[in-house]
Amino acid sequence: MNTETQTMMLVPQGSLEGYIRAANEYPMLSAEEEKSLAERLYYHEDVEAAKQLILSHLRFVIHVARGYSGYGLPQADLIQEGNIGLMKAVKRFNPEVGVRLVSFAVHWIKAEIHEYVLRNWRIVKVATTKAQRKLFFNLRKTKQRLGWFNENEVNLVAEELGVTAKDVIEMESRMTGSDLAFDLPNEEGEEDVYSPSLYLEDKSSNFASELENENYENQATEQVAAALASLDARSQDIIKARWLDDNNKATLHDLAAKYNISAERVRQLENNALKKLKNAVVF
Repeated sequence: MNTETQTMMLVPQGSLEGYIRAANEYPMLSAEEEKSLAERLYYHEDVEAAKQLILSHLRFVIHVARGYSGYGLPQADLIQEGNIGLMKAVKRFNPEVGVRLVSFAVHWIKAEIHEYVLRNWRIVKVATTKAQRKLFFNLRKTKQRLGWFNENEVNLVAEELGVTAKDVIEMESRMTGSDLAFDLPNEEGEEDVYSPSLYLEDKSSNFASELENENYENQATEQVAAALASLDARSQDIIKARWLDDNNKATLHDLAAKYNISAERVRQLENNALKKLKNAVVF
């Protein structure tokens, strides 16, 4: 297997079954082989030795990742995070300690998978402190055995895990809660659907101001209409022809010819009428 393929083995791609088969093809190392490779890496920073140590333990990462399949997260992602932990363990492994790499690496592999689970199991983190993380995973194992806790079981679990009953109840509530979509679902016909977006204040809308503007417009329209009706027939016709006819507005000369007066006289009549209309709209 070439170097590029070996590097790709650290990130599961394509078929997961194919990746698992390829990982199992790497032979397991004997204690002597493992110690020799570890010494080459530890004392001489031999990159090739590090690769061999990592690739020979990929099957172990897969085994550990399978234990977290109940969280509803992609198995390939769990394996990838576990591989990161394996690489960290290989980098820190001291062959003089006298333990096998698999015993040393299991902590690092699980630590990376734990962080991935906590980041992605819920949108809102269920555990932030070290104590909460420990309680989360211990409680998951216990709940798989007991299901939903009654009061006696809460106390038993709290005593078993060395925490308070309040901590157990709070973590159980976080674990059993589900993420809620912020916006309404796209499906039609659903009734009584709750969405946080329905309860947000619309800062772009001012109901009071809109109501005031509507009242102002209605009142102004009524006053203008009354003022227009008080004008003489010729002035009304001039205002309508010059300002209210959207399709074919008349010019001063058109109206001058119609009433057999000068354009300047039409302008004077128009200005006088506009003043009366303006004075009528008073608040």
